[in-house]
Amino acid sequence: MHELPVINSILKVVLKHAVDNNVKKVMAVHLQVGELSDLEDKWMQQYFDHLAKGGIAEGAKLKIERTPVVMKCTECGHSYVADLKKDKKLMCPECGSGKNTLVSGREYFIKNLEAI
Repeated sequence: MHELPVINSILKVVLKHAVDNNVKKVMAVHLQVGELSDLEDKWMQQYFDHLAKGGIAEGAKLKIERTPVVMKCTECGHSYVADLKKDKKLMCPECGSGKNTLVSGREYFIKNLEAI
């Protein structure tokens, strides 16, 4: 259910840009969503459909691109893509350290809109 407030915020941004650019109909919203965001595609689309009903974004499809988890080693400064499903221990591929900070993977943002 945490998708609802996220989608509500996304829809507000979409509608603001649509109004500012004299859009008649929003056809699709391209999103980038981090792998660690815990947002499920199915629920994002369902909540979007519900919230957009009756407006210029009604019927728009969410086109969701998952972005990888990126870690940065606090020892050597190397940034790398982490595969959390495969790697149980996150070790820096450069120096072998296990001291890392999350750079990206939880974010979500609107990449672009398809509109007429």
